[in-house]
Amino acid sequence: MIICSALLLCSSLTYGQTASPPAPVAMTPTPTPAPAPAPEYVNLTYLLSVAGPFHTFLNYLESTKVIDTFQSQANNTEQGITIFVPKDDSFKGLKNPSLSNLSDDQLKSLILFHALPKYYALADFNDLSTKGPITTLAGGQYTLNFTDDSGTVHLDSGWSKTKVSSAVHSTDPVAIYQVNKVLLPEAIFGTDIPPTPAPSPAPDISPAADSPSADSKEGGSPSKALPSDSASRRVMKLSVWSHLVLAVLGGLVLLF
Repeated sequence: MIICSALLLCSSLTYGQTASPPAPVAMTPTPTPAPAPAPEYVNLTYLLSVAGPFHTFLNYLESTKVIDTFQSQANNTEQGITIFVPKDDSFKGLKNPSLSNLSDDQLKSLILFHALPKYYALADFNDLSTKGPITTLAGGQYTLNFTDDSGTVHLDSGWSKTKVSSAVHSTDPVAIYQVNKVLLPEAIFGTDIPPTPAPSPAPDISPAADSPSADSKEGGSPSKALPSDSASRRVMKLSVWSHLVLAVLGGLVLLF
């Protein structure tokens, strides 16, 4: 009985071991990728105040509150912003048309006209030149045309034809480029654009000493000296004849 009990106990233990499920395999957790770093905050007021001089344009940005629109587009959107900033001298030379006659809304639209609602590096303007008019932050009627001439970016607003003269800041999401003129939109000033003044004529250059006119003047002096040469020859001939006549007369006197 004891032996039978022991055999039954061993067989039950063996069955329990074979029937138990396998132990679960430990799974290694997949690491979660770190989020991309947020773009650095760009203070447009500080950038424009230390560069330039862009004081006039910065004053317009602050007085029209457009600086808030630019700042929000730069730091709160994925597209970023591209700004074209005229130097102070560009505003001083602006006489016709004048910005003093614009309403507050027109002046605000003109300042918004100097920005694109997307970040563009200089290399991107080559593609923009093939896409026709590009809409600015001022809205659909306010467009700019771009051309890329061997790396030099030219802008055409209808009233203003200028180019990018330097890059003030060009790091995604903000690009700031210096331009030589204030951008004047046709949506404000109309399409009756005054013609470009013709270039002044080249000054007359006095002929050099070896020019044909000088040669003709110099060539005329020997012709004026010809009469004096012929007169001297006549005097010589007369003197010869006078000597011959005197010699003949002398011989006749000796004979008689």
